[in-house]
Amino acid sequence: MRKSLKALALAAALTALQAGLAHADLKIGFAAEPFPPFSSKDASGKWVGWEVDAIDAVCKAMNEKCDYVEVAWDGIIPALQSNTIDVIWSAMSITPKRREIIDFSDPYYRTTLFVVGPKNGDLDVDSKHLSGKTIGVQGATVSAKHAEESYAPAGAQIKTYATQDEANQDIASGRIDYTIASAAVMSGFLKTEGGQACCEYKATIDDPKVLGEGIGAGLRKGDGALKAKIDAAIKAVAKSGEFDKITAQYPELKDAITTPKP
Repeated sequence: MRKSLKALALAAALTALQAGLAHADLKIGFAAEPFPPFSSKDASGKWVGWEVDAIDAVCKAMNEKCDYVEVAWDGIIPALQSNTIDVIWSAMSITPKRREIIDFSDPYYRTTLFVVGPKNGDLDVDSKHLSGKTIGVQGATVSAKHAEESYAPAGAQIKTYATQDEANQDIASGRIDYTIASAAVMSGFLKTEGGQACCEYKATIDDPKVLGEGIGAGLRKGDGALKAKIDAAIKAVAKSGEFDKITAQYPELKDAITTPKP
């Protein structure tokens, strides 16, 4: 009887351990909306892009198995807080407002914003000059916040989109006048047939008050152990030169982002 009880106890312990291991994989949250060249799905449904390659390298450096979870951008922080995901890895800017509700890893890249508008040679993007114009931005981004704070008070109409692709489609078709977004994304758009036909680069926004501290992994408040692991992995990937190798695979990012240096 004792042996049977011991055997049952051992079996229960092993089952619990296996259950724990089964849930030990890190759940990495990507915004479901495409954000090329950082993250999007290829024809087979596989996640591809700079962000995907970078988190693959970081997970390898941590010796962790990572699972990718799609989450709508406007629900990605609630998904983190509800334990649906463990990490936000989706081009999220580190800002004071976000720091109030979640923690962040060290930055794993920095970028600027581009203002893009009609192909007319007019490079004046002063808020008064854009009064009466319609500016398209992806919702819940630093671009949207900047547009609402800097351009809306001067009379510009701000139109928000679920994805930057939708904003790009509307500026290409003339339904909006300007858009503001990541330099990396917009430099790629301006090289497309539609982008070349309609639009031109107007200005760069490189203000830390707008951009925050850089792009970091979003973490639940107080998850210090995971933050330490990710920070160490980011440093290891930078030291190995892997960030540079990854960026080299995306020519449109060459002058648009900077990654940590050893």
